[in-house]
Amino acid sequence: MHVVVTGANGFVGRALCRTLVENGHRVTGIVRRAGTAPAGVVEWVHGTPEFADIDVHWPAPTGDVDCVVHLAARVHVMNEAESDETQRAFNATNVEGTLRVARAAQRHGVGRFIYVSSIKAIAGSGGTREPLREDALAQPDDAYGRSKLAAERSLAELHSETGLDVVIVRPPLVYGPDVGANFRKMLDTVWRGTPLPLGAVDAQRSLLFVDNLADALMHCASDARSANGCFHLADDVAPSVADLLRAIGRHLGRPARLVPVPVSLLKLAGRLTGRTAQIERLTESLVLDASAIQRQLSGWHPPYTLDEGLRATADWYRACRKGQGRA
Repeated sequence: MHVVVTGANGFVGRALCRTLVENGHRVTGIVRRAGTAPAGVVEWVHGTPEFADIDVHWPAPTGDVDCVVHLAARVHVMNEAESDETQRAFNATNVEGTLRVARAAQRHGVGRFIYVSSIKAIAGSGGTREPLREDALAQPDDAYGRSKLAAERSLAELHSETGLDVVIVRPPLVYGPDVGANFRKMLDTVWRGTPLPLGAVDAQRSLLFVDNLADALMHCASDARSANGCFHLADDVAPSVADLLRAIGRHLGRPARLVPVPVSLLKLAGRLTGRTAQIERLTESLVLDASAIQRQLSGWHPPYTLDEGLRATADWYRACRKGQGRA
């Protein structure tokens, strides 16, 4: 199978390319800078996040590509100001850019287009009481989530117009070796032994180990049963925030220092400091119902447990602290 991966040099892209290559698939990686594609991947440099001329500069002969996995995106940034300009910037990459790649794929005879969306396309920062299914009412509450939902709906229209097989995958927070952003900050905080006022937080949050995501994407690309599906993905366990921090500390060999501050006080502090959304992400549950993909692709399940994923992440982080591997 020949798979084209956009954003091949990103955090998820590197893991996906490695998984595809190790399983004998041919991979072309679309990247923005030369020399950044993973080993074993044919590199194709495309310089703009909006993919303005992707149809003209398609990276393979007509009919040669079996599947496109679209990872390239303008990513969510914590505390980014909400404005019309911000929304337009997200839409330019995540909606218009996605549609350009999908239309080019359809015109060049690609059999399947996999769009890696986000659980933020349907869930806001306030969390959910029940495990979130794929058909839940969409309630995105930031520019990033709205752009992801708009892209999903535009791809559904493209499917109706052209018959292109579109598969939607919605991951929650993804972690693993090479992780950055908020999860890396969490590792830093536990490593330094900084006290955290989260010992009383029992809210559960679904997570996804990057190699579980890569394995699911590979199966969605190759399994006919995934056709036109929409899937939530998550690790086998949704830990509480406090239990997650304890597990990270255990694997790092540096116990997390958790202070049991009542959740009501944390929420009050969030309102007083203008950080309500951040506090809600820590104190409200967001658990995904990830059973649909296991039913539709009977026999598939995440190959790694949450504990195995956290151990691999902690091993990588410790190596970074010792000056080995990527910092």
